[in-house]
Amino acid sequence: MTDFKNYSVPYQTADSYSKRVAYFSMEFAVHQPLKIYSGGLGFLSGSHLRSAFELKQNLIGIGILWKYGYYDQSRNQDQTLKPEWYEKTYSFIQDTGIKFQIKVHGAPVWVKAWYLAPETFNSAPLFLLSTDLPENDYLSQTITHRLYDSDTAAKVAQFMLLGLGGAKLIDELNFNPEVYHLNEAHGVSAVFHLMKKFGSKEEVTKRVVFTTHTPEEAGNEKHDIFLCERMGYFNGYSIPDVKKLTGMRGELFNHSLAALRFARKANGVSKLHGEVSREMWKDYENIPEISHVTNSQNFNYWADKQLYRYMDAGDVEKFEDRKRYLKKRAFEIVADQTGKLLDPDVLTIVWARRFASYKRPDLLTRDFERFEKLMRNTERPVQIIWAGKPYPMDYGAISVFNQLVHLSKNYSNIAVCVGYELTLSKRLKQASDIWLNNPRVPREASGTSGMTASMNGSVNFSTFDGWICEFADHGKNSFIVPAADYKTMSVPDQDEFDLNNLYDVLENEILPTYYGNKEAWRGIVHQGMKEVVEFFESNRMAREYYEIMYKD
Repeated sequence: MTDFKNYSVPYQTADSYSKRVAYFSMEFAVHQPLKIYSGGLGFLSGSHLRSAFELKQNLIGIGILWKYGYYDQSRNQDQTLKPEWYEKTYSFIQDTGIKFQIKVHGAPVWVKAWYLAPETFNSAPLFLLSTDLPENDYLSQTITHRLYDSDTAAKVAQFMLLGLGGAKLIDELNFNPEVYHLNEAHGVSAVFHLMKKFGSKEEVTKRVVFTTHTPEEAGNEKHDIFLCERMGYFNGYSIPDVKKLTGMRGELFNHSLAALRFARKANGVSKLHGEVSREMWKDYENIPEISHVTNSQNFNYWADKQLYRYMDAGDVEKFEDRKRYLKKRAFEIVADQTGKLLDPDVLTIVWARRFASYKRPDLLTRDFERFEKLMRNTERPVQIIWAGKPYPMDYGAISVFNQLVHLSKNYSNIAVCVGYELTLSKRLKQASDIWLNNPRVPREASGTSGMTASMNGSVNFSTFDGWICEFADHGKNSFIVPAADYKTMSVPDQDEFDLNNLYDVLENEILPTYYGNKEAWRGIVHQGMKEVVEFFESNRMAREYYEIMYKD
């Protein structure tokens, strides 16, 4: 029986990872059945928990039990996107028996803590907070209904629950972490609880580290400081006190800046993102040096082990047969969803991740003449699958998704899938020969989908951004869209430049190699598979957090 009043991780921790860490994240993608994630941030934190468990680190996760998850992605009658919200129930999480109150808008809100035990999905212990309790009024219950609620006050309340509520839960557990790790700034309100617990900013700063995932200043969450104060975000501290503690001016509370001002260490999530972050924050005083720990993904969860076995054994026939089988199996899902029966012997390009305008999901379609020629080519045929969830209130991204749905109706070799969550993500990586990633440089802090694509025998084809800069060897383990001096280019010019180069590489390098030199293609696949595991596997990342970020 787990003792939740004097909690310790329920396994012998490794000596080198004995320091107690509480890891705060708004979302965790631990396994498909637990739908409390939206995209990349959750995929990252899920892999982090898996590696922390594999390495036997003394780390616990603090998150939120979202009653309706992010949203369920289904279709309207014409196949366009339809966001729906269904209640989720789980038999595999435990009631800790812990209930406590936080104040939101001056009113007490009851918070209940649930527990995902390590043995359930082979992850570090995860505690999940919920306000969906009969003791609360309906408005208080809705705080934990939808991940990233579009209502401003609801979102601030969610941030308060993760930060203030998470820090209070840790006291209830008597876990006494030596490090409070804020994975993004959503939980930074925790510092205002810690101020009262430890008595000074200096004592709080000793214990806080911060990971930023945002590559541009405009992307940092900001809210009206008077709204935050009225809602109780500052845990009783006045606005003058908060401004003094955080060094902020004006009427906006910048969550990321507050996290930086309270952290003893901070990091970006790729080498390039570390550089971008240092440049972005260089004019701000009293912030720590921003290092980097490159994001990674968990091999045991994501990789196809048989592909690796056959590659290591040098068994070409079995390797090719396995990849063909993986494609065929994934195409059954695609056919079931879309009525398109794709061919496992045809070069398959997959674009699948969160739908956002800077990621340019539709870039390939913007030169319609070349696109039409590509899709109608019978000598070197191509098939394309798109998938991914736009934010449910991002009508621009939803419009792009729907345009691709309508476009796909004109081609038997194009499919657009819905329900992009962990399972479909893995299947589509196994389905792909080319994993297409074309964000506008330098907007992608890291991106991790290409890592797991490589772990499933796919080749990355990407603009030179995020983690790719540390991995790519063009024509050897991946293909790269040639870069320009983007700082001097307008957005339309950048898009046109990248589009032309993307087609040039596709038409002149990728297609001829795939269809004309199978041995060379297989060499690129194998090199990508080997090199992605060497540095972009999350055990390395979890180890580096202890070695770089958590050490005194």
